[in-house]
Amino acid sequence: MNDFIRVMKALSDPNRLKLLKILQERVLCVCEIQAALGIAQPTVSKHLKVLEDAGLVGRRKDGLWVNYNLADGSSNPYAATLLGNLKHWLKDDAEIRSLVEKIPGIHRDEICGKL
Repeated sequence: MNDFIRVMKALSDPNRLKLLKILQERVLCVCEIQAALGIAQPTVSKHLKVLEDAGLVGRRKDGLWVNYNLADGSSNPYAATLLGNLKHWLKDDAEIRSLVEKIPGIHRDEICGKL
């Protein structure tokens, strides 16, 4: 039951839902997520930690970058089910649509500079 509750709590925050929806579009780093959502870097990191603990988000280090992606759901069957359904949910929400439309124009090299 703890795995189920962890997933449901992770999905209970609007910014975490938005974060999952933009990660459906492509892999993103923290600075790109910050630019898309318009929230502070520490807040983005806290949201990512909650989502990662719930098995909804994964990360991979690539040099100086940490890239975040949707998890494959293998660590938590509840996360797998919800991620599968989330692909179809909120498509018609104006705020989600606006966020998704912003993603192609957000690039880490322009936000954080080349490292």
